[in-house]
Amino acid sequence: MRGCAILLPAAGAATRMRGQDKLLEHVNGQPILRHVAQLALTVSAHLAVSLRDPDPARQKSLEGLPLTRLCLPDASEGMAASLRAGASWAMVLPVGALMIALPDMPDITAQDMRALIAAQAAHSTQALRASDMAGRAGHPVILPRRLFADMLQLRGDEGARQLLRRHPPRLHPLQGKRALTDLDTPEDWAAWRAGGH
Repeated sequence: MRGCAILLPAAGAATRMRGQDKLLEHVNGQPILRHVAQLALTVSAHLAVSLRDPDPARQKSLEGLPLTRLCLPDASEGMAASLRAGASWAMVLPVGALMIALPDMPDITAQDMRALIAAQAAHSTQALRASDMAGRAGHPVILPRRLFADMLQLRGDEGARQLLRRHPPRLHPLQGKRALTDLDTPEDWAAWRAGGH
């Protein structure tokens, strides 16, 4: 199978934002969740976003976009709930891999996503992980289809770390700090904006 689906895990509570919602912070005049979803849709026809159930504000930010909403009753468990739902969704698609792209990383571009997908497809049975130029691992991560079943066994808030320890990914460097910059706190957002964004 060819092609890569994309999952945006957006079911977290964003507790470090102290009452604000980081995924509704604006990038290019719109909520970052919508911004990243629109980028992803230029890269893949198969996009899913995992969401808490209910989560009307994040749902509203995605209105009109041709994507799949994965509403999670068990979102409080952590990242593994999103990854299990994403794996179940991707298993029925005609794709060879699943990209997990964090929706709080405003510097990742559509070109970055395409380059990662092409690099993973060249070694299609191995996981791939974005890094900076010095080799520090970041995101997005692409998991090949052979690991989808293993994703269904993930538990807790560790994300895919256990899986990546067992199946070490190749690293693919992105320029600058794009693979490392995620914005989890009001201070992170202020510093990012102060940098001219």
